Amino acid sequence: MTSLTTADITPPQKPKLLDRLRDAIRLRHYSIRTKQAYLQWVRRFIIFHKKRHPDEMGPREVEAFLTHLAVEGRVAAATQNQALNAIVFLYKELLKRDLGQFEHLVWAKQNPRVPVVLTVDEVKEAGRTWREEPVGSSVSQRLARRN
Repeated sequence: MTSLTTADITPPQKPKLLDRLRDAIRLRHYSIRTKQAYLQWVRRFIIFHKKRHPDEMGPREVEAFLTHLAVEGRVAAATQNQALNAIVFLYKELLKRDLGQFEHLVWAKQNPRVPVVLTVDEVKEAGRTWREEPVGSSVSQRLARRN
């Protein structure tokens, strides 16, 4: 029988970054969709920087990635914010590093939301039209027929 030496025994490996991130998200009881989104954004961040470990990167690389999303990716502001939140979570909760302020970040443009407002007369007309028109017609189609 051969005896084992300490050189023969390999120490348990430290969990990989994305596994540690997954565990940190679970520990905080984030939703499944948030977990999936955060993992995907961190993957994309790492791949964007040619698979460099986030510990080797800092605010400049985060700014470059988020600016790329806004300029070349043309993502919505909410999408860029979600990517930012995922990366900030990674650095703050896992890597225990503060990214500070982003001075040169290009933010995605937020589309202005213009509310649709009808006058009192238009609401009354729409009410009459709904009673007269078949189900399935849109409001604009109904109003167009009345004019």
